[in-house]
Amino acid sequence: MPGDFMVESTLYIVPRQGLHVAILMDGNGRWAEARGLPRSAGHRAGVEAVRRVVGGAPALGIDTLTLFAFSANNWQRHPDEVGALFGLLETYFFAQALRAAEHDVRISVIGRRDRLPSALVEAIEAVETATAKHVGLDLRIAVDYSAREAMLRAACWMMSSTEVTQEEFSRRVGQVTHAPDASPDVDLLIRTGGEQRLSDFLLWECAYAELHFTERMWPEFGVEDLENALREFRARDRRFGRAPVSAASAVSH
Repeated sequence: MPGDFMVESTLYIVPRQGLHVAILMDGNGRWAEARGLPRSAGHRAGVEAVRRVVGGAPALGIDTLTLFAFSANNWQRHPDEVGALFGLLETYFFAQALRAAEHDVRISVIGRRDRLPSALVEAIEAVETATAKHVGLDLRIAVDYSAREAMLRAACWMMSSTEVTQEEFSRRVGQVTHAPDASPDVDLLIRTGGEQRLSDFLLWECAYAELHFTERMWPEFGVEDLENALREFRARDRRFGRAPVSAASAVSH
């Protein structure tokens, strides 16, 4: 299959004890258009929202945060918008690489890299190298990412295996998307902007994720919104197929 999704790498597993929160950062363009601004202004405001959320995440019990920045389908957008978004990502990654010592955040980028501009790939590699040993927050940013393509490539890679465990498949899904670790299960998936769908994001990892949809556009999203989503998440009964204690007791008697 074309592309560089299938890349051999040496994975190491970093034990995680907190939550994995994934966010579909939707609504940048609509936020800008509603204010008579170019869509690129919405993406710039979206970067500020990223800074707010990343800064507040560790104190809320989050140790893995995955943000959907650019999907494989987003190549269909106007080239000017795509170029502006890539420019913002490049600036963000280089800035974080320079400030790596100030924040205990490890940054990795998941997705394809063969279609990205060389300058953006250089920025990605720089920030990954500069932050590789940090353990305070595992920040994963999805760029040119498709969950279906990742699962397909992982499956093709393992066709010669006689027995496949979920753990091994998770490791391969991480491997084909350049993730430094096995692909971790998502606890809470948040989507901003009012839409209520997964849009080909972390389909394997979201098998048991709780879903939270909000009308708030991503440029308006802040730590308080993240805290509210987590409060709702913690109030839910996550049974993973198990019956509630009261129901199980009733059956046994």
